[in-house]
Amino acid sequence: MAEQVPSSLQFRIALTYDDVLLVPKRSTVSSRGEITLTTRLTKKIVINNPIVSSNMDTVTESAMAIEMARNGGIGILHRFLSVEEQVEMVQKVKRAESYRIPNPYTTTADTSIVDLKDLMADKGVGSILVTDDGSSSGKLLGLISTRDLTFLSNPKTAKVGEVMTKREKLVVAKPDVSVEDAKTLLQSARLEKLPLVNDDNTLAGLITAKDILYKIQRPYATLDSLGRLRVGAAIGVKPGYLERAQALIEAGCDVLVIDIAHGHSDLAINTTKALKQRFPDTEVISGNVATAEGARALIEAGADGIKVGVGPGSICITRDVTGCGVPQLTAVHDCAREANKYGVPVIADGGIKKSGDITKALAIGASTVMLGNLLAGTDESPGNTIVKGGKKVKVIRGMAGFGANIAKSQRDKEKEKDPFDVIPEGVEAVVPYKGRVDGIIRNLVGGLKSGISYCGARNIEEMRQNAEFVQITQSGRIESTSHDVQLI
Repeated sequence: MAEQVPSSLQFRIALTYDDVLLVPKRSTVSSRGEITLTTRLTKKIVINNPIVSSNMDTVTESAMAIEMARNGGIGILHRFLSVEEQVEMVQKVKRAESYRIPNPYTTTADTSIVDLKDLMADKGVGSILVTDDGSSSGKLLGLISTRDLTFLSNPKTAKVGEVMTKREKLVVAKPDVSVEDAKTLLQSARLEKLPLVNDDNTLAGLITAKDILYKIQRPYATLDSLGRLRVGAAIGVKPGYLERAQALIEAGCDVLVIDIAHGHSDLAINTTKALKQRFPDTEVISGNVATAEGARALIEAGADGIKVGVGPGSICITRDVTGCGVPQLTAVHDCAREANKYGVPVIADGGIKKSGDITKALAIGASTVMLGNLLAGTDESPGNTIVKGGKKVKVIRGMAGFGANIAKSQRDKEKEKDPFDVIPEGVEAVVPYKGRVDGIIRNLVGGLKSGISYCGARNIEEMRQNAEFVQITQSGRIESTSHDVQLI
């Protein structure tokens, strides 16, 4: 049988972000404050900022997810964790901020102060409600905080009931109290906690002054219907993914992300189908793909969002190792055109180096962008800050890399792998330490808003309608950055 060879060497040209610029248009915007960034993450979930933190173990755990949601975006927790660890992270995000906490932490009056301190440290809280049976639906007996423990003379033998503020001295409210009424009660009594109780004195929830303050200061935070921060979590495609998904959903996870390098595969397609059949009310993002055909296959399987990007990330070497991929601007364009036919939003995942790339990704068709490198190196990213060459840095690594694969095998107690059996498609590297992530987000959002204004628009959808791209040469690329100067 004769071997098949390509019939032609006429190849399509594919582009990435540095290959193009957006043509400026007339703008009526006088301030960036006039521009809105509301967009869809999935068919049903709307967020107020199109930035999503990547599900990488050096980027997103609970601390990053909390800050992403507080700033209007969302974080996707990585899956290189045990089910219990990932569930605990979801719960931390959900409890981090909520106008009304439906199931506050509780204990009994008979609990020792030693055990109480352990509980507070484990949950990361400074006060605990006390009920008759220790449950979040028991009868309220009192409240104990770290302030009650400061000058305790017998901390090793004392019980909670001996030092707590008893029920008759607490200011409480009904479960349906409004935000304004709760604020007034807390202000007038100079309190930080407002327990909610039913007519029979059973506990119905908790309101804190801190959460009301967050609600006032950050009205653009990404919240669920209960006023809690939204969070997503990644899952794999190997046996056990349905059990992991169920545990995450029960913990309050808002969206599941199928984490697989080659999303246009039976593994990803069948996993998407199984998840939507088992959990039809849960939003599922599938990927990664780089073609219209790949996007269509996942959408037909039930995906509520499509993650686009094969090999564009700074720590990804898929294209070098496999010879496969599509430059990211073209990949996002092709996938978005197809997904738009079904009303499914697209996430541009990878290749974003600066705020201008975010503008280009959204203008070409993406609804959100997923960032890894730009958010790594912040206080909220996992890992320790180290000093290398006299400068502070943090580690970043690709999830298809050698280190991540070996760490996963050790955690899952798999048979020790021969290093030559691991074909890494990612690298390990360091990025400069950057400080708090909210400052990074503000800078990126500021650049994006300016980009939307330059396109003669006031929101992402208008920008997409007005967008006109021009392809540039290498000389044009050089001209687009600082040049002919010595930077200081």
